[in-house]
Amino acid sequence: MFNKTKKHRSKKKILITTLCTLTVIILVAFFLPIVTYRTSPVNGNSGIARRPEAANRDKGKLKKLPSYNKNSPEAFQVDLISSDISDLDVSDRVNDLMYSDFDSKTKWPKSLPKEFDPEAIMNYGKNPGLNIRKLHEKGITGKDVNVAIIDQMLLTGHEEYKDRLKFYEEIHANEDGGASMHGAALSSIAVGKNVGVAPEANLYYIAQFYANITPLSFLTMKYSWDFTYLAKSVDRILEINKTLPKDKKIRVISMSIGWGSGQKGFKEIDEAVKRAKNEGILVLCSNLDRYYNIKLMGLGREPLSDPDDLNSYDIGIWWKNEPESFEKIIDNTIMVPMDSRCTASPTGNSDYVFYRNGGLSWVTPYVAGLYALACQVKPDITPKLFFKEVIATGDVKTIEKDGKKHKFGTIINPERLLDKLQKEK
Repeated sequence: MFNKTKKHRSKKKILITTLCTLTVIILVAFFLPIVTYRTSPVNGNSGIARRPEAANRDKGKLKKLPSYNKNSPEAFQVDLISSDISDLDVSDRVNDLMYSDFDSKTKWPKSLPKEFDPEAIMNYGKNPGLNIRKLHEKGITGKDVNVAIIDQMLLTGHEEYKDRLKFYEEIHANEDGGASMHGAALSSIAVGKNVGVAPEANLYYIAQFYANITPLSFLTMKYSWDFTYLAKSVDRILEINKTLPKDKKIRVISMSIGWGSGQKGFKEIDEAVKRAKNEGILVLCSNLDRYYNIKLMGLGREPLSDPDDLNSYDIGIWWKNEPESFEKIIDNTIMVPMDSRCTASPTGNSDYVFYRNGGLSWVTPYVAGLYALACQVKPDITPKLFFKEVIATGDVKTIEKDGKKHKFGTIINPERLLDKLQKEK
């Protein structure tokens, strides 16, 4: 009787141990990354380390047109990117179409509402707006000013920026992924030939990802942020800068991301930004006020309104329904065009995509391009002077919301800004 009990307990102990071991293995596997990452370095201070494949965003034929909910801040509500809606009757869907995102690969019905013109909307969206193109006509294009962007993997051969791309390297980039929509958009907004604020500035680009994706994070869409890779990317830019001639230094780093003190790698990225600032580089990010006491915000615009007309601009879609935002839109705030932008698409080297709803991600490369223009006309400009003059030369307008009038700005005035900086040379 005693031996049977002992054997039973022994088997039970083995079973419990086995189950515990399996549980630990499953839990460990669940939290380990499901995406592997690569580092593709460049040997020297110029060159293309790798050329990611074009993205495939094909959605095939849609059975119905999605609807737009004005009370929802969600982006891509009417996502027609690389979609086929050629068989749909959209004659009475003007409002939904006006809030759609689409690209060069979208297939339209033969008949569209006369108020909706995709080609015209794209052409308006390619214009950086606020008379930036008038500066280009005067030769103020950011010529030979070096701009750095740190973001996700880039379609390096896109016609918008391929001739401006001097450096492409990867640090902790998705091993299996192709070109990202983010990288193509940011690069074209900053230095794009047709889309960009500074179409003759040079681009130095480092691709990386800010997190390790595990099964848990994939399911919950709550990633474990790790900004140590971003810090390494900033330091890599500083290494490159040491090898460049004095008059060819990288003047600005644009990162369309922000970070907080509770996140992994915060100390590293915070210190890397301060090192870059100490070298005179303007460092742009989503939490810019931490480093310069300046906030960045983006402007809304109806798709067929004139991008060069100040009166075309209003509150950006994503923050339109946030009452507290009105406390943020006047003091030390710089506002630039954000919504209704047409950018380079990652789906092909000559493809374009129209994004109805923008975000702060679109704002930072725009300001980076503006700084490149400022560096061209006044090579000794500093970030401090730049922000001071942007505020001094900008426009503040009055808008009405919910029956109340609000001061709205400071909206950049590129012509007035560059004219003043030229006179200060």
